[in-house]
Amino acid sequence: QVQLVESGGGLVQAGGSLRLSCAASGIRFSINDMGWYRQAPGKQRELVAVINRGGSTNYADSVKGRFTISRDNAKNTVYLQMNSLKPEDTAVYYCNANVVVGKYWGKGTLVTVSS
Repeated sequence: QVQLVESGGGLVQAGGSLRLSCAASGIRFSINDMGWYRQAPGKQRELVAVINRGGSTNYADSVKGRFTISRDNAKNTVYLQMNSLKPEDTAVYYCNANVVVGKYWGKGTLVTVSS
């Protein structure tokens, strides 16, 4: 059974930092891209950052210079280091893994940034 389990969310003050982790298990194929998406209340889910198997990254303009995505291929784990957090970063953050047969999603972890 495929599982993506996120962890590391929580409540933080503006300017603070959090590190999200997402561990994938039960996937029989090599994972291509892994990424983080977020969905704020009343808004559509949006891409935050993505990293391919070779380590190339892409970020949403709103998080460039503040967030860093990384991954450990041996552990099928992706991380998101979030610094200089802003109240507008408040959202449920979802992990995503793309393999040749489709995409998998985690259930999400809530990040709340207080002003």
